[in-house]
Order: sequence, then C-alpha cells, then structure tokens
Amino acid sequence: MTAPKNPSGREMAVRLKTARKRTTSQQKWLQRQLNDPYVAKAKAAGYKSRAAFKLVEIDDKYKLLKKGQRIVDLGAAPGGWCQVAAERIGSTEEDVRIVGIDLLEIDPLPGVDFIQMDFTLPEADKILKEKLGGMADGVISDMAANTTGHKKTDHLKIMGLAEMAIAFAREVLAPNGFFLCKLFQGGETGQLITELKRDFATVRHVKPAASRADSAELYVLATGFRG
Repeated sequence: MTAPKNPSGREMAVRLKTARKRTTSQQKWLQRQLNDPYVAKAKAAGYKSRAAFKLVEIDDKYKLLKKGQRIVDLGAAPGGWCQVAAERIGSTEEDVRIVGIDLLEIDPLPGVDFIQMDFTLPEADKILKEKLGGMADGVISDMAANTTGHKKTDHLKIMGLAEMAIAFAREVLAPNGFFLCKLFQGGETGQLITELKRDFATVRHVKPAASRADSAELYVLATGFRG
C-alpha cells in the first residue's frame, strides 16, 4: 500500500477505516505496520520481515559478513536475517553455508539449511557443526522471548535468552568469529557485557535505524572471538 500525499508532496499517515473486532493493541500494531517504511521496503525487496534491514544496516557499517563464511542464525523465523546473510556470504543450494534454527517451522529459502529444534539442547551444537561442515564464523540472533507486558520480567527473559545464545556461540565459533545478538536496554546488561569482553576482543552496543525509535531494543556486537 502506498500512502497518499498531501499538497506539499509529503506522504500522509495511513489511518484505519474501522476498528471493528480489533483490540486497542491490535489497532496500534496495524496502524504502525501501515505507516512503517521498512515494512514496504521489505516487501519490495522480497525479504521475509522488516527486521532484515537491521542486519543490512549493521553489516553495511561493520562489514561482518564475507564471502565463504559459515553463519548460524539463532531464532531464525521467519527468515529475514538468513536471507541477508545468505546473499552476502554467497551461500547457495550447491554450497550451503548458513544454518538457521528455531522452534517454529520456517519456509525453505535458497542457500539456507533450517533446523526446527531448541538450540539450548545438549546436542544442538554438534548438529549445527555437522550441518555447517565445521565451526561457525559468526552467530547472529534477532530472537526475543514472548512478552508479558511487565517491563522488568520481559527484560530478564530476553537477557536469559542472550546468555544462552552466548553459551552456544562459545561452542560453535571459530577463532576470530563474531557474535551479534538482540538485547533490551536495562540495568541487567553489565554482567553479560563483562562476560563477552573476556571472550571477544571488541564489544559494542549497536542500534540500527531500522529499530523503531520507540523500541527499547538494541544489539550487542562482539568481534574477535578468542576461542
């Protein structure tokens, strides 16, 4: 959908014609989707989600993804980050170099091997390495826990996921590999950052423009894994 333009040529916000049978939160979500330029960009580019542009922007700045790398995407559904990574590392049907893992089923994508399982299971790292044909050059994660609406509880849940992702990355990353993971701003990030600084040469916070301005999400990027 293209937003109508006012006489000055600027796009006007799309308004819902009816709120029938929708809750207030559903109305707000749909209104935001209709007026989100990244939703339209993702659709035009053929990406599975607007979140693909978060990885695009981060990689454009930090040059993480390189041809021939092996990449693991944790919590990969619906597949937007896998699409971007596959394009940039040159993963193909003949030479699959990216493995995505999620509890949800994911539609097939060219150059991507999906596994439907819990990455915290003891056997997960072994299965991932077998699928990749070796250690990973990067572990990426845009996953988030289901929210409860209670800010502190939701923050602790996302931090718990991040800690499990870090533990997994330690098992599958090759020396000098990188780790990129979603967090939420809050007071519990200090210990996690300290942990990462022990294992990686450089650790920084990143907030791409594609992250909504009113969102508390940010990303932690750790590079130069010491192994």
